[in-house]
Amino acid sequence: MTAKKRELSGVLTPMVTPFRNDRVWFQGLIDNVEKMNETGLTGYFILGTNGECKSLSVEERFKVLGTVVRHRAKDKVVMAGTGFESTKETIDMTLRAADEGADMVSLLMPHFFAKKMTTDLLAGYIVDVADASPVPVLLYNNPSVAAGVTIRADLIHLVADHPNVIGIKDSSGETYRQNLEAAKGRMFVLAGSANYFLDLLKSGGSGGVLSLANVFPDACAELYTLFTEGKTSEAEGLNASLIALNQEVSGSFGVAGVKAAMDL
Repeated sequence: MTAKKRELSGVLTPMVTPFRNDRVWFQGLIDNVEKMNETGLTGYFILGTNGECKSLSVEERFKVLGTVVRHRAKDKVVMAGTGFESTKETIDMTLRAADEGADMVSLLMPHFFAKKMTTDLLAGYIVDVADASPVPVLLYNNPSVAAGVTIRADLIHLVADHPNVIGIKDSSGETYRQNLEAAKGRMFVLAGSANYFLDLLKSGGSGGVLSLANVFPDACAELYTLFTEGKTSEAEGLNASLIALNQEVSGSFGVAGVKAAMDL
């Protein structure tokens, strides 16, 4: 894990996808990337929930990915969401994302047949994709957008030792403590919300993928820095402010709220 620590510590922003006149607004995306390049963020998670990937065609997804890769600063990592319902399509998307320059990919679990998604089946899906992927794979636990399909500790125990499964972004708000314990020493765990980012860091997590970082990138990155520097009081104060802001922005209005706050 040590060799990959730089890529999976600190704060990544799950970038929004700007639209104008019912089309992806690529200049707006470029402007966002160039602004984020000047911040203390570790990198960018694109084509996820905040990126509204389900509203994009496959070709639009790869145009977004290519745009971010071309304009990101050299010290910023790019993670692309490539999870699909079938293993084959997920592998195809993952291979293409790697070709486009993604440093790693993220997998939301298959969920169309949610009641049939057993632990063993999900483990097989993850391992098959990780075996085929030329870049590291990060699991994405977000049951609220996956028909309730949840990555739990028993699944982590089955896949955590795979050399290409490097971590999990946990946006569940419920299972992250158990998942953190199961993953300890074997894969990285990143908070999927500012609401429990500091709590996860205190418990051994390595960072966060925070929607609030679209609006307040430096403040989110600073919280991580304060924690790692042992400045507990300052970290707690900033954390309280960020939680309040998060509840007012994405907590109340979702992706639309994040985009509106970015325009203020």
